[in-house]
Amino acid sequence: MNAVIKNVENIVAIDLGKFNSAVCIFTKSTFKAKFRTINTSSQDMHDLFTELEPDIVLFEAGSTAGWVADLLRVLDIPFEVANTNHEAWKWNKSKKKTDKRDAHKLAMMYSYGGLPTVHMPLKAVRQKRSMVNYRQSIVKRMTQSKNVIRALLQTLDIKMLKGKNAWTQKGIAYLSDMARPFNEIDDPEQFWRGELHMEIEILQMLSARMKEITKKLDNLGAEDNKVKLLQTIPGVGPRVSEMVAAIIDDPHRFKSAKHISSYAGLVPEKHDSGQTKRNGRITGHGSGTLRALLVQISWLGLRHKWIRDIYDRIRRGSKTRSKIAIVAVARHILVRCWAMLRDNKQWHGSVELVTKK
Repeated sequence: MNAVIKNVENIVAIDLGKFNSAVCIFTKSTFKAKFRTINTSSQDMHDLFTELEPDIVLFEAGSTAGWVADLLRVLDIPFEVANTNHEAWKWNKSKKKTDKRDAHKLAMMYSYGGLPTVHMPLKAVRQKRSMVNYRQSIVKRMTQSKNVIRALLQTLDIKMLKGKNAWTQKGIAYLSDMARPFNEIDDPEQFWRGELHMEIEILQMLSARMKEITKKLDNLGAEDNKVKLLQTIPGVGPRVSEMVAAIIDDPHRFKSAKHISSYAGLVPEKHDSGQTKRNGRITGHGSGTLRALLVQISWLGLRHKWIRDIYDRIRRGSKTRSKIAIVAVARHILVRCWAMLRDNKQWHGSVELVTKK
């Protein structure tokens, strides 16, 4: 929502807990506050909102925030979601921190115009984000299982097929020939075969689930104009397109290229001390999965001339600037995606590939 609500008098600020939530009922004109505790349930929240009829409801971002926002949208009650990762929310010097104090702080910060907020997408967008992130979690688990298999065989000085061939149908068959279920093994020296058998089963199960969720996401992407639009960018495939489209959601909520870059944590930290000003590492704010995907396709996309040109310009021929250059490419790709979604225009730049010398 994140709109400026005028003439706000009655504020309800909630510190959402797993089981119970602290509620601050705040009157802006008098700065008086009352408190109560309710169950963290949709029914109790509904009863609270219909009873108090607040001008605005404030609550923190978190796992519970989504359904609370959905309920408020149904009731047509304005709300703001506090960004608790923002520096303004830190409690470094506070000796007392309670749920009531958190709720009261929400109301006070909003009243003074200093409440840092985050965008709360609609439920359908949140579920799409969840699917995209879940697919990435399967990728990580598959990588973990592969690493376990590699480490196990290294302890026995058993060689695997090289590179990607180790995980092809031929590579898995090679591993399976050595594996045995634990109930078929009596010799303790052969227990490694049981471990290998289990890991192969886990890897194959994850692989099947990966194909299932990838197919679903591909079908959704084929019907999503935003995803199709972003795939017109040379070097940008379906995984990045669906992730960027889901994360950005409404491109008009970002004011500039710098804004979207900062949101994704792809801008450097600023260090000012006296007359000295320097840039540090990137802030790392926002979605780590999005940044990882952008960096991955930036490396893979170096065969495309428009990406290679940006990389070479930032790298300046220095190997020590390779990581700086690739992050710059990732940031540039994200900004291009945002601008295309904002203007609803397809890619119109270079589609050339790098000429091999």
